Amino acid sequence: MRSYVLLVVAAALLASACNSLERTTASASPAFASSGNVPDLDGLPDLTVDAKKLAHSWLIRVEDMSQCSVIEGGVSPGTHSVLRFTATTPNIGTADVFVGDPLAHVAANDGMFEYALCHDHYHFRHYATYELISVATGAVVMAAKRGFCMVDVTPAAGGPPGGKRTYDSCGTRSSPGFQGISAGWADSYSRVLDGQFFVLDEPAAPVSPGEYILRVTVNPAFVCGDGDAARPRDADGLCHMFAESDYTNNVGEAAITIPDDVKLASGPGLSDALSPDELAAIMTKTQHN
Repeated sequence: MRSYVLLVVAAALLASACNSLERTTASASPAFASSGNVPDLDGLPDLTVDAKKLAHSWLIRVEDMSQCSVIEGGVSPGTHSVLRFTATTPNIGTADVFVGDPLAHVAANDGMFEYALCHDHYHFRHYATYELISVATGAVVMAAKRGFCMVDVTPAAGGPPGGKRTYDSCGTRSSPGFQGISAGWADSYSRVLDGQFFVLDEPAAPVSPGEYILRVTVNPAFVCGDGDAARPRDADGLCHMFAESDYTNNVGEAAITIPDDVKLASGPGLSDALSPDELAAIMTKTQHN
């Protein structure tokens, strides 16, 4: 009973912070267990996108925009209809995606992190891209680049057996973190977090009703620039933030229906509960100084 009460309280606090009401599963109090923080670097990681989770998690609803959404997302203040979704990225390779302490990367000026003024901590660059694509025209009607904090959230389906959770701390602007994704584990960016949505009724660019594809690309390719000499490259000569054994499986897609009336809540995510692991990840990823 005590664990249930703690979980409900944590869920309520998170829902309030995100201006949303999310269903949660009743289980242990959300917290990541210590693992000794021993990375496995023998081999190469292989990041993928959990398309099934993407398809089950999306929803459309009306909500007030947070301050961070307005400041960092270029969203107009006020109430909007939004498409929210969860992006889960399993590492099915033979080694960890190792990041370590963001403060060490900032001190080295290696370009892996950038300071997020609103959140008052550092975000990893080029972690994933999100695209909303019209089925009728093939046009990308909305797109965004996302970077945040990488930690082990849940064991990866289809990967090697996951050991103990290795990466469990984002860190802050003044305290060290320990970031990465263990082989056999997945990171997950829950739909309740800032940045995990597209605004559908922005006056300057409203999204028409119809059928769409929601595409998530993890560790996306980008044109190498100044300062990228040490970045890993794929067969096309494009840069990536991490070396992987396979860059061809980094995309996941889900079919999305935008209804005529976007003010009516819709989507499978309305009945998709947040797990204790997801709640723990939300709490970890929203820690500030």
